Amino acid sequence: MTKLFNKQLFKQIFFITLGCSIYAFSLDAISIPNKLADGGISGIALLLRYWFHINPGLSTLLLNIPLIIIGYRFMGKRLLALTIWGTLCLSFFLSFWLHLPIINQLNLDHDLFIAGVLAGLFSGVGIGIVFKYGGTTGGTDIIARILDLKLGIPVGKSLLALDAFVLTISLSYLDIKHMIYTLLASFVLARITDSIQAGSYAARGLFIISDKYEQIAKMIDVQLDRGYTFINAEGGFDRSAKKIIYCVISPREISQVKELILREDPNAFVSVIDVHEALGQGFTYERKKRHIFFRR
Repeated sequence: MTKLFNKQLFKQIFFITLGCSIYAFSLDAISIPNKLADGGISGIALLLRYWFHINPGLSTLLLNIPLIIIGYRFMGKRLLALTIWGTLCLSFFLSFWLHLPIINQLNLDHDLFIAGVLAGLFSGVGIGIVFKYGGTTGGTDIIARILDLKLGIPVGKSLLALDAFVLTISLSYLDIKHMIYTLLASFVLARITDSIQAGSYAARGLFIISDKYEQIAKMIDVQLDRGYTFINAEGGFDRSAKKIIYCVISPREISQVKELILREDPNAFVSVIDVHEALGQGFTYERKKRHIFFRR
């Protein structure tokens, strides 16, 4: 148990560090050179950089201290520890990337649209990885995490709202053109963050109502090697007892399962829903290996 815990903790620390490095690279290599603002604490750090020439790494660290204290009450010791680690990593990488020559090679000031999309993409990937593995990068990320834990508000939406507030203040040094492209970056960031948080094992859930439920279920097992569950139901019109098949498959298997249902029962009712994350046999666990030229 201790070994498993240590392995999981090491994995979290590694990916939080990776996410912070990507996010910091986005700020240093794209946002700052192209005069794009940012939201949250990072946005305030950029304000202080433009106004008072304060190193973003130092100002980010100092601004996060009161928010970390607030976060302690809601997040617990483990999440707080990961948040502190994320805050330190972000501050470190914000200073680290500035000293590397690669920062000056991404000259995108001739095309702010590309700069805005790339800034949102890199930042979203970085923040998304950090949140996916249980941490935050500090700042308003702490507030977004608390809203997610307590109220169920998606992190991307919270970050977008908080970013809009800080970006409004950023008009003090930005023109409208740069502000618009910054908003584009914030929108892309929010979408990418939510997509990564939703899970890498996205799937489709199927509810199948048919009088030939046994045959259909058997074919799902034989041809797709997917499990299924029978749900007892009652017809709304004639009050007859029915069986509903529920199964979860990968998106690429949708056409195959529709074909086999149509073959067994053309009158079957099928409802397909999005499953944002699927954990368990066949998705996060190893599936049975099958020969490419053989189908049971």
